Amino acid sequence: MRMHHTGSFAIMLRKEFRNKGIGKLLIHELLSWAEKHPVIEKVTLGTFSTNSRAIELYKKLGFIEEGRKVREFKFSNDEYVDDVLMYKWVK
Repeated sequence: MRMHHTGSFAIMLRKEFRNKGIGKLLIHELLSWAEKHPVIEKVTLGTFSTNSRAIELYKKLGFIEEGRKVREFKFSNDEYVDDVLMYKWVK
C-alpha cells in the first residue's frame, strides 16, 4: 500500500533503433499514461552512470536524480558502474 503511488520503468533499444526519437516517444507515452492514472504520482527509473545520453534525455523530460547505488553493476574484475536513480512527479 505504501508504494502504490509510484511506478517504475526500464527501457532498452537495440542499436539500430537508437537516435531516432523512439525512446523519447515511448517515455512521453508512458508519462502521459501515468498522468491519467488515478493512483500513480511518481515515476522512477535507474540507469547506468555511464549512459550519459540517457541521463540527458531523462533530465530533458523532467526527471531528477535522487541518488545512486555506488558500484551496483560489475562488468569485469575492475570495472564497476553506479546505478543512477531518477524520478519525476506526475501529479
